[in-house]
Amino acid sequence: MELNVNNETHQLKAVLLGIADSFGGTPELGDCYDPKSKEHVLNGTFPQINDITDELKEFQAVLEKYSIQIYRPSNIASLNQIFSRDIAFVISNKIILSNIIKDREKEILAIDPLLNLIKKENIISLDKDSRIEGGDVILFNKFIFIGYSEEEDFIKYKVARTNKSGVERIKSLFPEKEVKSFELLKSDDNAKENALHLDCCFQPIGKNQAIIYEGGFKNKKDIKYLNQLFGSGNLIKINSQEMYDMNSNIFSISENVIISERSFLRLNKILRERGFTVEEISYSEISKMEGLLRCSTMPLIRK
Repeated sequence: MELNVNNETHQLKAVLLGIADSFGGTPELGDCYDPKSKEHVLNGTFPQINDITDELKEFQAVLEKYSIQIYRPSNIASLNQIFSRDIAFVISNKIILSNIIKDREKEILAIDPLLNLIKKENIISLDKDSRIEGGDVILFNKFIFIGYSEEEDFIKYKVARTNKSGVERIKSLFPEKEVKSFELLKSDDNAKENALHLDCCFQPIGKNQAIIYEGGFKNKKDIKYLNQLFGSGNLIKINSQEMYDMNSNIFSISENVIISERSFLRLNKILRERGFTVEEISYSEISKMEGLLRCSTMPLIRK
C-alpha cells in the first residue's frame, strides 16, 4: 500500500474505520480517561453496544456510497476500538505509531494486518518520551498543526495526550513541512472546558475554510494566527455547547463532501450555504465517549 495524506480534505481513497464489536460495555468510573465518559457513566447514559454498532454501520454505508476502500482493526475482546485516529496517523507516505496512554496501548495490536501491507521503511515508531495522539495532528498541505500541552499541564491532566517532545519529533521527521503547535485548554472533570484533542476545537474543511472553537485554545496569539491564516470570514466559529457536542469533529471525504452528525443543525445549514454536500448520519451515542467522526477514522490514502 502506498500511503498518501497531506491534508484533511482531498478525495479520500482508503481509510481505517474503528469497530465496536466487543467494546467492553460501560466502564467503571475510575477506568474512564475523559470527562465526557465520566459524565455519562455517572448519569447512567453511557452508550450501549447495539446503538454504537448501528452508528458505525451508518458511517460505513456513506463511505461505501463514495467507493472508499475501508479497512478495520482486528477485534480484541472487551476493548474499545472505536477511535482509530489516535493509535496511528499518516503524514505524506509515512504512518506514525502513536505513544498513547497506557489505558489504550493494546489497541495498536489490532492494526498489525494493516501494517503488513505497508513498507517497513514507511512505518515510524516514536521514542517513549515523545507522546502524541492522532487527534492532535491536523494536516493542511505544507502545514502540520499539532495540539499539545506544556510539561506542567501534561503531568497534571490525564486528558493531556501530546507533549512538546512529540511536537519536536514530528518536526524532525518532516523538515519540509511547517509545524505549528497550539496549547490546548484541559480539564479531567468538565467536558465543556476540555479540548481533548486539537480536532475537538478545530478542523479545516474545503479548500481554505475551517471550523473553530476559539475557547479551546490556551493562547490568544494562536487564535489570532488562525484567523489571519484562513481569514476570519472563512472560519465557522462554534460555541462551547457546539464544541461539547463535537461540531468540529466532522469528517471530510473530499473538498466538497462532509459527513456530519444530523443533530448539528446550525453547522449543517452553514455548510450547505457554503456549497458543501452534507451527508448526515446519527453518531450522538458515540459522541458520549468524547469522540466523533474524525476520531473514528484514520485516512490512509487521499488523492
